[in-house]
Amino acid sequence: MCSCEHCTRLSGAPAMAWVGFRKDALKWTGPGGEPTYFSTWPTLHRGSCRRCRTQLTSVADGSDMIMVAIFSLTRSAELTPVGHSYREEAAPWMAIALAPDPQRRT
Repeated sequence: MCSCEHCTRLSGAPAMAWVGFRKDALKWTGPGGEPTYFSTWPTLHRGSCRRCRTQLTSVADGSDMIMVAIFSLTRSAELTPVGHSYREEAAPWMAIALAPDPQRRT
């Protein structure tokens, strides 16, 4: 989840839910094909559906990862956010329950 001003303004929502994939492991199979990219920050690029213009991805310069909007995926219910970036900037009325981070050892 991300509640930074950039994500909230672009999405029109109190947070964006993202899931990361390695760029070389992601295949676009939907009818819109690979997204059309546009720069939204000097080092950040967003991808949108060629057909409906829905924002789908976020890619930072130099990263081998691509962030995909969770709810744009067919099986989104199988994914549970484990972190919340910019939580301190989130709307004060928003409460989010996060799943345990599988990579964090307690």
